Amino acid sequence: MDDATLSERLMRLGLSEKEVDTYLTVLEQGEVTASEISDATGVSKRYVYSISEALEERGFVDVDDHVVPTKIRARDPDEVIELLTEELSEMEPALSERHSNTERTLQQFDVVKSRRTMIKRIRSLVADAENEITLSISYEQLPEIEDELRAAVDRGVLAMVLVSDVPADALEAEAFAGIATLVRTWDQITPLTLTVDQQYAVVAPVDMMTRSNSDLRAISLAQRQIVPVLTGSFFGNYWPMAAEAYVDDPRPLPAEHGCFRHAVLDATLHLRDDRPVGVEAAVTPCRDTENRTSIEGTVIGTHQGLVEPATNDFPVENSLVVKTNNRRVTVGGPGAMLEDFEAKDAVTLTEE
Repeated sequence: MDDATLSERLMRLGLSEKEVDTYLTVLEQGEVTASEISDATGVSKRYVYSISEALEERGFVDVDDHVVPTKIRARDPDEVIELLTEELSEMEPALSERHSNTERTLQQFDVVKSRRTMIKRIRSLVADAENEITLSISYEQLPEIEDELRAAVDRGVLAMVLVSDVPADALEAEAFAGIATLVRTWDQITPLTLTVDQQYAVVAPVDMMTRSNSDLRAISLAQRQIVPVLTGSFFGNYWPMAAEAYVDDPRPLPAEHGCFRHAVLDATLHLRDDRPVGVEAAVTPCRDTENRTSIEGTVIGTHQGLVEPATNDFPVENSLVVKTNNRRVTVGGPGAMLEDFEAKDAVTLTEE
């Protein structure tokens, strides 16, 4: 870094131009007198004393006025950086509190430049999740958002988490209990991806998560047309490669499911335990989108790849197989095309 850039950076920290000149002079010499600083900078000797006291208060120098002439000594740059870092860290809670009161609406496309900002964005999105979360995150970073994940699960959000780069001695299912509805683990490291409610997403490259000096950037999205594509990539490229590590118990019935994928999961788990399941839902025929109707019947099977063994034909297939009025029909969630019916709204599962 050249002198001009260094001076500019120091002034950004609140030092005046003369304070910067004085500090750099002391830094170069290690220990100087006020007269020597005055000669080097053109600042009056009286003003040098005032500047030196101000620099001492900030932690840049030590002023020894117990000797004649007074000596000004530069503090170790590592100590200076540490003090500045502490000052900024102490400011963060107050700044964050004020920022939360005026935070702008999430942009449709936003570049996130720092890892810290990205983690904060992820925490905020998970904390606001209403129905569904998909997340691919490394084992090392998981604790940073664990509290928000637990809170989401507690309020009934379907949280599907793939934990990558997992140490061999950390594979006990109990370690992931409560963190998510479903957890899969993989010893490979993957990019960090998050989708929330099929509307919000964050994508970060591996290097941004593993290197403190990475110049790579994360991307935050708020687009209903694009986020489902990222969800499909999650289930198509990563989820099948990982090993099932934890499956939460299904919710007791009856239960209303705002997330269709959650209804498929719960129905699958209840059926596996030989508990009959009924379904009630407002639906639209996939080949007659104008004729909205309702369906009521018995769930006799599911097509899904959320839990093992998978029963779907392609990664994003999630559907209920329903017996109603002596016929067998399939019901898919929002965007369904291959099923007989599409359920765009909440689905209620009942005991049979």
